[in-house]
Amino acid sequence: MKDFLKIFQNRNFSKLFLAGFTSMMGSIIGVTAFMFYLLDKFSEQPFYATLAELMYSLPTLAVFFIVGVLADRMDRQKIALYCDWICAVLCLALMGAIWLDWMPLIFAILFLRSAVGKFFFPADQAMVQGILSKDEYAIAAGLNQMVGSMFMLFGNMLAIFIYWSVGIQGAIAFDLVTYVVSALLIMSMKVNEKVRLPNGKHKFKDINIGMVWKDFGAGFAYIKNSKLLMSLIFGFFLFGVVNGGLSVMPAFIMKYKLAPENYEQMMMWMGVVFGVSVLAGSVICSMLAKKIKLSTAIIIGLFASGLAIGLCALAENIWVFFIFTALMGLGIPLVNIGLGGWLPKIVNPKMMGRVQGAITPINMLSHTVTLALIAAFFPKFLSVEALFWVVGGALFIVGLFYMFTLPKYDVEETEETTDMDLKEKVPV
Repeated sequence: MKDFLKIFQNRNFSKLFLAGFTSMMGSIIGVTAFMFYLLDKFSEQPFYATLAELMYSLPTLAVFFIVGVLADRMDRQKIALYCDWICAVLCLALMGAIWLDWMPLIFAILFLRSAVGKFFFPADQAMVQGILSKDEYAIAAGLNQMVGSMFMLFGNMLAIFIYWSVGIQGAIAFDLVTYVVSALLIMSMKVNEKVRLPNGKHKFKDINIGMVWKDFGAGFAYIKNSKLLMSLIFGFFLFGVVNGGLSVMPAFIMKYKLAPENYEQMMMWMGVVFGVSVLAGSVICSMLAKKIKLSTAIIIGLFASGLAIGLCALAENIWVFFIFTALMGLGIPLVNIGLGGWLPKIVNPKMMGRVQGAITPINMLSHTVTLALIAAFFPKFLSVEALFWVVGGALFIVGLFYMFTLPKYDVEETEETTDMDLKEKVPV
Protein backbone atom coordinates (compact mmCIF):
# COMPACT_ATOMS: atom_id res chain seq x y z
CA MET A 1 0.00 0.00 0.00
CA LYS A 2 2.88 2.38 0.75
CA ASP A 3 4.18 1.83 -2.78
CA PHE A 4 0.78 2.71 -4.25
CA LEU A 5 0.57 5.92 -2.20
CA LYS A 6 4.14 6.87 -3.09
CA ILE A 7 3.60 6.52 -6.83
CA PHE A 8 0.57 8.82 -6.70
CA GLN A 9 2.69 11.55 -5.15
CA ASN A 10 4.02 11.97 -8.67
CA ARG A 11 1.49 14.53 -9.95
CA ASN A 12 2.18 13.82 -13.60
CA PHE A 13 1.58 10.10 -13.10
CA SER A 14 -1.62 10.79 -11.13
CA LYS A 15 -3.01 12.94 -13.93
CA LEU A 16 -1.90 10.53 -16.65
CA PHE A 17 -3.35 7.59 -14.74
CA LEU A 18 -6.72 9.34 -14.34
CA ALA A 19 -6.65 10.44 -17.98
CA GLY A 20 -6.02 6.87 -19.09
CA PHE A 21 -8.82 5.71 -16.80
CA THR A 22 -11.40 8.11 -18.19
CA SER A 23 -10.29 7.62 -21.79
CA MET A 24 -10.58 3.85 -21.35
CA MET A 25 -14.01 4.34 -19.84
CA GLY A 26 -15.03 6.34 -22.90
CA SER A 27 -13.90 3.59 -25.24
CA ILE A 28 -15.52 0.74 -23.27
CA ILE A 29 -18.85 1.93 -21.87
CA GLY A 30 -20.34 3.06 -25.19
CA VAL A 31 -19.11 -0.02 -27.08
CA THR A 32 -20.57 -2.34 -24.41
CA ALA A 33 -23.89 -0.50 -24.40
CA PHE A 34 -23.93 -0.56 -28.19
CA MET A 35 -23.48 -4.34 -28.21
CA PHE A 36 -26.56 -4.75 -26.00
CA TYR A 37 -28.43 -2.28 -28.20
CA LEU A 38 -27.67 -4.42 -31.26
CA LEU A 39 -28.55 -7.65 -29.47
CA ASP A 40 -31.95 -6.12 -28.67
CA LYS A 41 -32.46 -4.58 -32.11
CA PHE A 42 -31.25 -7.63 -34.06
CA SER A 43 -32.04 -10.41 -31.58
CA GLU A 44 -31.87 -13.19 -34.16
CA GLN A 45 -28.70 -11.88 -35.81
CA PRO A 46 -25.69 -11.98 -33.42
CA PHE A 47 -23.60 -11.05 -36.47
CA TYR A 48 -24.29 -7.36 -35.80
CA ALA A 49 -23.01 -7.50 -32.21
CA THR A 50 -19.84 -9.21 -33.42
CA LEU A 51 -19.48 -6.61 -36.18
CA ALA A 52 -19.65 -3.82 -33.57
CA GLU A 53 -16.72 -5.44 -31.73
CA LEU A 54 -14.87 -5.69 -35.06
CA MET A 55 -15.21 -1.93 -35.43
CA TYR A 56 -13.22 -1.67 -32.19
CA SER A 57 -10.37 -3.97 -33.25
CA LEU A 58 -10.19 -3.75 -37.04
CA PRO A 59 -8.93 -0.11 -37.16
CA THR A 60 -5.65 -1.22 -35.61
CA LEU A 61 -4.78 -2.93 -38.88
CA ALA A 62 -5.38 0.34 -40.73
CA VAL A 63 -3.14 2.56 -38.57
CA PHE A 64 -0.62 0.17 -36.99
CA PHE A 65 2.27 1.25 -39.23
CA ILE A 66 2.12 4.89 -38.09
CA VAL A 67 0.90 4.71 -34.47
CA GLY A 68 4.25 3.81 -32.92
CA VAL A 69 6.22 6.05 -35.25
CA LEU A 70 4.22 9.12 -34.22
CA ALA A 71 4.55 8.19 -30.54
CA ASP A 72 8.34 8.21 -30.91
CA ARG A 73 8.71 11.15 -33.30
CA MET A 74 5.99 13.61 -32.27
CA ASP A 75 4.96 15.18 -28.97
CA ARG A 76 3.47 12.32 -26.95
CA GLN A 77 1.41 14.61 -24.73
CA LYS A 78 -0.19 16.32 -27.73
CA ILE A 79 -0.94 12.97 -29.39
CA ALA A 80 -2.88 11.80 -26.33
CA LEU A 81 -4.63 15.18 -26.09
CA TYR A 82 -5.71 15.29 -29.75
CA CYS A 83 -6.95 11.69 -29.55
CA ASP A 84 -9.34 12.62 -26.74
CA TRP A 85 -10.67 15.77 -28.43
CA ILE A 86 -11.22 14.06 -31.79
CA CYS A 87 -12.97 11.10 -30.14
CA ALA A 88 -15.25 13.55 -28.28
CA VAL A 89 -16.27 15.16 -31.59
CA LEU A 90 -16.85 11.73 -33.15
CA CYS A 91 -19.17 10.88 -30.24
CA LEU A 92 -21.39 13.76 -31.35
CA ALA A 93 -21.31 12.45 -34.91
CA LEU A 94 -22.20 8.96 -33.69
CA MET A 95 -25.21 10.28 -31.79
CA GLY A 96 -26.42 11.89 -35.02
CA ALA A 97 -25.91 8.67 -37.00
CA ILE A 98 -27.86 6.65 -34.42
CA TRP A 99 -30.68 9.21 -34.59
CA LEU A 100 -30.74 8.74 -38.37
CA ASP A 101 -30.69 4.95 -37.80
CA TRP A 102 -28.30 4.48 -40.72
CA MET A 103 -26.24 1.41 -39.87
CA PRO A 104 -23.45 1.86 -42.48
CA LEU A 105 -22.75 5.37 -41.15
CA ILE A 106 -22.88 4.15 -37.54
CA PHE A 107 -20.31 1.46 -38.20
CA ALA A 108 -18.13 3.86 -40.19
CA ILE A 109 -18.02 6.34 -37.28
CA LEU A 110 -17.35 3.53 -34.81
CA PHE A 111 -14.45 2.46 -37.01
CA LEU A 112 -13.04 6.00 -37.24
CA ARG A 113 -13.40 6.69 -33.51
CA SER A 114 -11.64 3.45 -32.69
CA ALA A 115 -8.85 4.22 -35.19
CA VAL A 116 -8.20 7.59 -33.55
CA GLY A 117 -8.27 6.02 -30.09
CA LYS A 118 -5.51 3.57 -31.05
CA PHE A 119 -2.99 6.44 -30.99
CA PHE A 120 -3.66 7.13 -27.29
CA PHE A 121 -2.22 4.00 -25.65
CA PRO A 122 1.31 4.00 -27.18
CA ALA A 123 1.75 7.69 -26.35
CA ASP A 124 0.34 7.15 -22.84
CA GLN A 125 2.56 4.16 -22.09
CA ALA A 126 5.64 5.84 -23.52
CA MET A 127 5.12 8.81 -21.18
CA VAL A 128 4.65 6.49 -18.18
CA GLN A 129 8.05 5.01 -18.95
CA GLY A 130 9.65 8.46 -18.70
CA ILE A 131 7.68 9.65 -15.69
CA LEU A 132 8.36 6.65 -13.42
CA SER A 133 11.51 4.84 -12.34
CA LYS A 134 12.18 1.21 -13.31
CA ASP A 135 11.34 0.01 -9.81
CA GLU A 136 7.86 1.54 -10.16
CA TYR A 137 6.91 -0.13 -13.47
CA ALA A 138 5.50 -3.27 -11.84
CA ILE A 139 3.53 -1.12 -9.38
CA ALA A 140 2.08 0.90 -12.26
CA ALA A 141 1.23 -2.35 -14.08
CA GLY A 142 -0.57 -3.52 -10.95
CA LEU A 143 -2.54 -0.28 -10.82
CA ASN A 144 -3.48 -0.62 -14.48
CA GLN A 145 -4.63 -4.18 -13.81
CA MET A 146 -6.72 -2.95 -10.90
CA VAL A 147 -8.29 -0.34 -13.16
CA GLY A 148 -9.05 -3.06 -15.68
CA SER A 149 -10.66 -5.12 -12.94
CA MET A 150 -12.79 -2.15 -11.89
CA PHE A 151 -14.08 -1.93 -15.44
CA MET A 152 -14.81 -5.65 -15.34
CA LEU A 153 -16.60 -5.13 -12.04
CA PHE A 154 -18.60 -2.04 -12.95
CA GLY A 155 -18.19 -1.69 -16.72
CA ASN A 156 -20.99 -3.98 -17.87
CA MET A 157 -23.15 -2.91 -14.96
CA LEU A 158 -22.64 0.78 -15.68
CA ALA A 159 -23.10 0.31 -19.44
CA ILE A 160 -26.34 -1.64 -18.97
CA PHE A 161 -27.59 0.82 -16.34
CA ILE A 162 -26.96 3.80 -18.63
CA TYR A 163 -28.48 1.94 -21.58
CA TRP A 164 -31.61 1.09 -19.60
CA SER A 165 -31.89 4.59 -18.10
CA VAL A 166 -31.18 6.93 -21.01
CA GLY A 167 -30.79 4.64 -24.01
CA ILE A 168 -27.93 4.27 -26.43
CA GLN A 169 -27.80 8.04 -27.00
CA GLY A 170 -27.17 8.59 -23.31
CA ALA A 171 -24.40 6.00 -23.33
CA ILE A 172 -22.63 7.77 -26.20
CA ALA A 173 -23.08 11.12 -24.42
CA PHE A 174 -21.40 9.56 -21.38
CA ASP A 175 -18.49 8.58 -23.64
CA LEU A 176 -18.20 12.18 -24.82
CA VAL A 177 -17.92 13.49 -21.24
CA THR A 178 -15.20 10.99 -20.33
CA TYR A 179 -13.11 11.95 -23.37
CA VAL A 180 -13.39 15.64 -22.45
CA VAL A 181 -12.31 14.95 -18.85
CA SER A 182 -9.34 12.91 -20.08
CA ALA A 183 -8.31 15.73 -22.45
CA LEU A 184 -8.43 18.31 -19.66
CA LEU A 185 -6.24 16.12 -17.44
CA ILE A 186 -3.69 15.66 -20.23
CA MET A 187 -3.65 19.44 -20.82
CA SER A 188 -2.87 20.10 -17.15
CA MET A 189 0.25 17.89 -17.11
CA LYS A 190 3.73 19.43 -17.03
CA VAL A 191 5.92 16.85 -18.72
CA ASN A 192 9.63 17.18 -19.38
CA GLU A 193 10.48 17.68 -23.05
CA LYS A 194 12.80 14.67 -22.95
CA VAL A 195 9.81 12.50 -22.02
CA ARG A 196 7.50 14.06 -24.59
CA LEU A 197 10.09 14.16 -27.38
CA PRO A 198 12.78 11.54 -26.67
CA ASN A 199 14.01 11.65 -30.28
CA GLY A 200 13.98 15.43 -30.61
CA LYS A 201 11.51 17.76 -32.26
CA HIS A 202 9.85 16.80 -35.53
CA LYS A 203 7.09 18.40 -37.56
CA PHE A 204 4.32 16.67 -39.49
CA LYS A 205 5.97 17.68 -42.74
CA ASP A 206 9.00 15.63 -41.64
CA ILE A 207 6.84 12.49 -41.32
CA ASN A 208 6.87 11.10 -44.84
CA ILE A 209 6.18 7.59 -46.09
CA GLY A 210 9.88 6.74 -46.21
CA MET A 211 10.43 7.73 -42.58
CA VAL A 212 7.29 5.91 -41.43
CA TRP A 213 8.28 2.61 -43.01
CA LYS A 214 11.91 3.01 -41.95
CA ASP A 215 10.92 3.62 -38.33
CA PHE A 216 8.29 0.88 -38.39
CA GLY A 217 10.91 -1.53 -39.73
CA ALA A 218 13.29 -0.37 -37.01
CA GLY A 219 10.73 -1.41 -34.42
CA PHE A 220 10.59 -4.94 -35.83
CA ALA A 221 14.39 -5.05 -36.13
CA TYR A 222 14.70 -4.01 -32.49
CA ILE A 223 12.32 -6.81 -31.46
CA LYS A 224 14.20 -9.29 -33.65
CA ASN A 225 17.47 -8.44 -31.85
CA SER A 226 15.89 -9.32 -28.49
CA LYS A 227 15.27 -13.02 -27.90
CA LEU A 228 12.99 -12.17 -25.00
CA LEU A 229 10.80 -9.86 -27.08
CA MET A 230 10.66 -12.45 -29.86
CA SER A 231 9.41 -15.02 -27.36
CA LEU A 232 6.78 -12.63 -26.03
CA ILE A 233 5.48 -11.86 -29.54
CA PHE A 234 4.10 -15.38 -29.99
CA GLY A 235 2.09 -14.93 -26.82
CA PHE A 236 0.69 -11.57 -27.93
CA PHE A 237 -0.61 -13.18 -31.12
CA LEU A 238 -2.62 -15.76 -29.19
CA PHE A 239 -3.69 -13.15 -26.62
CA GLY A 240 -5.49 -11.51 -29.52
CA VAL A 241 -7.48 -14.71 -30.05
CA VAL A 242 -8.39 -14.69 -26.37
CA ASN A 243 -9.39 -11.03 -26.27
CA GLY A 244 -11.43 -11.35 -29.44
CA GLY A 245 -13.33 -14.35 -28.15
CA LEU A 246 -13.95 -12.99 -24.66
CA SER A 247 -15.34 -9.73 -26.04
CA VAL A 248 -18.51 -11.54 -27.21
CA MET A 249 -18.50 -15.06 -25.70
CA PRO A 250 -19.98 -14.22 -22.26
CA ALA A 251 -22.94 -12.40 -23.84
CA PHE A 252 -23.50 -15.27 -26.28
CA ILE A 253 -23.41 -18.06 -23.66
CA MET A 254 -25.82 -16.07 -21.48
CA LYS A 255 -28.28 -15.27 -24.27
CA TYR A 256 -28.21 -18.58 -26.12
CA LYS A 257 -27.60 -21.15 -23.36
CA LEU A 258 -27.54 -20.25 -19.68
CA ALA A 259 -29.96 -17.33 -19.22
CA PRO A 260 -31.89 -16.53 -22.44
CA GLU A 261 -34.72 -14.80 -20.58
CA ASN A 262 -32.63 -12.47 -18.42
CA TYR A 263 -29.16 -12.50 -19.97
CA GLU A 264 -28.62 -8.76 -19.42
CA GLN A 265 -29.12 -9.08 -15.66
CA MET A 266 -26.88 -12.15 -15.57
CA MET A 267 -24.20 -10.25 -17.50
CA MET A 268 -24.29 -7.64 -14.77
CA TRP A 269 -23.79 -10.28 -12.08
CA MET A 270 -21.05 -11.93 -14.09
CA GLY A 271 -19.32 -8.56 -14.26
CA VAL A 272 -19.47 -8.35 -10.46
CA VAL A 273 -18.09 -11.87 -9.98
CA PHE A 274 -15.36 -11.46 -12.56
CA GLY A 275 -14.45 -7.97 -11.43
CA VAL A 276 -14.19 -8.90 -7.74
CA SER A 277 -11.99 -11.90 -8.54
CA VAL A 278 -9.72 -9.86 -10.83
CA LEU A 279 -9.53 -7.08 -8.26
CA ALA A 280 -8.56 -9.58 -5.56
CA GLY A 281 -6.04 -11.18 -7.89
CA SER A 282 -4.62 -7.75 -8.77
CA VAL A 283 -4.02 -6.85 -5.13
CA ILE A 284 -2.39 -10.21 -4.41
CA CYS A 285 -0.26 -10.11 -7.56
CA SER A 286 0.87 -6.54 -6.93
CA MET A 287 2.21 -7.61 -3.54
CA LEU A 288 3.90 -10.67 -5.07
CA ALA A 289 5.42 -8.74 -7.99
CA LYS A 290 8.70 -8.13 -6.13
CA LYS A 291 8.83 -11.56 -4.52
CA ILE A 292 8.49 -13.95 -7.47
CA LYS A 293 9.95 -13.94 -10.94
CA LEU A 294 7.76 -12.26 -13.52
CA SER A 295 8.12 -15.25 -15.84
CA THR A 296 6.76 -17.55 -13.13
CA ALA A 297 3.79 -15.27 -12.55
CA ILE A 298 2.97 -15.16 -16.26
CA ILE A 299 3.16 -18.94 -16.72
CA ILE A 300 1.02 -19.75 -13.66
CA GLY A 301 -1.55 -17.15 -14.71
CA LEU A 302 -1.79 -18.55 -18.24
CA PHE A 303 -2.38 -22.13 -17.11
CA ALA A 304 -4.91 -21.14 -14.44
CA SER A 305 -6.97 -18.80 -16.63
CA GLY A 306 -6.78 -21.10 -19.68
CA LEU A 307 -8.08 -24.05 -17.70
CA ALA A 308 -10.88 -21.97 -16.16
CA ILE A 309 -12.03 -20.65 -19.57
CA GLY A 310 -12.12 -24.18 -20.98
CA LEU A 311 -14.17 -25.39 -18.01
CA CYS A 312 -16.72 -22.61 -18.64
CA ALA A 313 -17.83 -24.60 -21.69
CA LEU A 314 -18.90 -27.45 -19.41
CA ALA A 315 -21.11 -25.27 -17.20
CA GLU A 316 -24.75 -26.36 -17.34
CA ASN A 317 -26.09 -23.63 -15.08
CA ILE A 318 -25.28 -20.02 -14.33
CA TRP A 319 -23.79 -20.65 -10.87
CA VAL A 320 -21.19 -23.15 -12.06
CA PHE A 321 -20.31 -20.68 -14.83
CA PHE A 322 -19.79 -17.96 -12.21
CA ILE A 323 -17.40 -20.20 -10.24
CA PHE A 324 -15.21 -20.84 -13.29
CA THR A 325 -15.41 -17.14 -14.17
CA ALA A 326 -14.07 -16.26 -10.73
CA LEU A 327 -11.18 -18.71 -11.13
CA MET A 328 -10.37 -17.17 -14.50
CA GLY A 329 -10.40 -13.71 -12.92
CA LEU A 330 -7.84 -14.75 -10.31
CA GLY A 331 -5.39 -15.97 -12.96
CA ILE A 332 -5.51 -13.12 -15.47
CA PRO A 333 -3.80 -10.48 -13.23
CA LEU A 334 -0.70 -12.67 -12.98
CA VAL A 335 -0.28 -12.48 -16.74
CA ASN A 336 -1.06 -8.79 -17.15
CA ILE A 337 1.07 -7.58 -14.24
CA GLY A 338 3.93 -9.81 -15.32
CA LEU A 339 3.95 -8.47 -18.86
CA GLY A 340 3.18 -4.90 -17.81
CA GLY A 341 6.06 -4.84 -15.37
CA TRP A 342 8.51 -6.56 -17.73
CA LEU A 343 8.22 -4.72 -21.04
CA PRO A 344 9.16 -1.23 -19.77
CA LYS A 345 12.30 -2.68 -18.18
CA ILE A 346 13.68 -4.19 -21.37
CA VAL A 347 12.61 -1.58 -23.95
CA ASN A 348 14.51 1.67 -24.41
CA PRO A 349 12.31 4.81 -24.02
CA LYS A 350 13.31 5.96 -27.52
CA MET A 351 11.86 2.75 -28.98
CA MET A 352 8.81 2.17 -26.77
CA GLY A 353 6.33 3.68 -29.23
CA ARG A 354 7.66 1.62 -32.14
CA VAL A 355 7.76 -1.58 -30.10
CA GLN A 356 4.16 -1.03 -29.01
CA GLY A 357 3.33 -0.14 -32.61
CA ALA A 358 4.76 -3.48 -33.75
CA ILE A 359 3.18 -5.60 -31.01
CA THR A 360 -0.31 -4.10 -31.19
CA PRO A 361 -1.09 -5.05 -34.82
CA ILE A 362 0.06 -8.62 -34.19
CA ASN A 363 -2.31 -8.81 -31.24
CA MET A 364 -5.15 -7.08 -33.06
CA LEU A 365 -4.72 -9.12 -36.24
CA SER A 366 -5.55 -12.31 -34.37
CA HIS A 367 -8.23 -10.42 -32.40
CA THR A 368 -9.89 -9.27 -35.62
CA VAL A 369 -9.58 -12.62 -37.39
CA THR A 370 -11.14 -14.32 -34.37
CA LEU A 371 -14.13 -11.97 -34.40
CA ALA A 372 -14.50 -12.36 -38.16
CA LEU A 373 -14.53 -16.16 -37.82
CA ILE A 374 -17.09 -15.94 -35.01
CA ALA A 375 -19.27 -13.67 -37.15
CA ALA A 376 -19.04 -16.13 -40.07
CA PHE A 377 -19.38 -19.46 -38.24
CA PHE A 378 -21.36 -18.81 -35.05
CA PRO A 379 -23.89 -20.29 -34.42
CA LYS A 380 -24.30 -22.32 -37.62
CA PHE A 381 -20.97 -24.15 -37.55
CA LEU A 382 -19.49 -23.35 -34.12
CA SER A 383 -21.26 -23.88 -30.82
CA VAL A 384 -20.76 -21.50 -27.93
CA GLU A 385 -18.98 -24.31 -26.04
CA ALA A 386 -16.48 -24.67 -28.89
CA LEU A 387 -15.65 -20.95 -28.60
CA PHE A 388 -14.65 -21.39 -24.96
CA TRP A 389 -12.55 -24.46 -25.73
CA VAL A 390 -10.66 -22.65 -28.49
CA VAL A 391 -9.91 -19.63 -26.30
CA GLY A 392 -8.93 -21.69 -23.26
CA GLY A 393 -6.72 -23.85 -25.46
CA ALA A 394 -4.98 -20.76 -26.85
CA LEU A 395 -3.97 -19.64 -23.35
CA PHE A 396 -2.80 -23.15 -22.48
CA ILE A 397 -0.61 -23.26 -25.61
CA VAL A 398 0.99 -19.92 -24.70
CA GLY A 399 1.58 -21.20 -21.17
CA LEU A 400 3.41 -24.27 -22.49
CA PHE A 401 5.51 -22.16 -24.87
CA TYR A 402 6.44 -19.66 -22.17
CA MET A 403 7.25 -22.46 -19.72
CA PHE A 404 10.06 -23.61 -22.02
CA THR A 405 11.30 -20.15 -23.06
CA LEU A 406 10.80 -17.41 -20.45
CA PRO A 407 12.49 -18.85 -17.33
CA LYS A 408 15.93 -18.80 -18.96
CA TYR A 409 15.75 -15.01 -19.28
CA ASP A 410 16.85 -13.30 -16.09
CA VAL A 411 15.46 -9.78 -15.82
CA GLU A 412 18.63 -8.16 -14.49
CA GLU A 413 20.83 -9.73 -17.15
CA THR A 414 18.36 -8.73 -19.84
CA GLU A 415 18.39 -5.13 -18.64
CA GLU A 416 22.17 -4.96 -18.75
CA THR A 417 22.36 -6.54 -22.19
CA THR A 418 19.64 -4.28 -23.53
CA ASP A 419 21.31 -1.15 -22.19
CA MET A 420 24.60 -2.12 -23.83
CA ASP A 421 22.91 -2.91 -27.14
CA LEU A 422 20.97 0.35 -27.11
CA LYS A 423 24.09 2.45 -27.39
CA GLU A 424 24.74 0.92 -30.79
CA LYS A 425 21.39 -0.22 -32.15
CA VAL A 426 18.75 2.36 -31.29
CA PRO A 427 17.93 4.58 -34.27
CA VAL A 428 17.17 8.18 -33.33
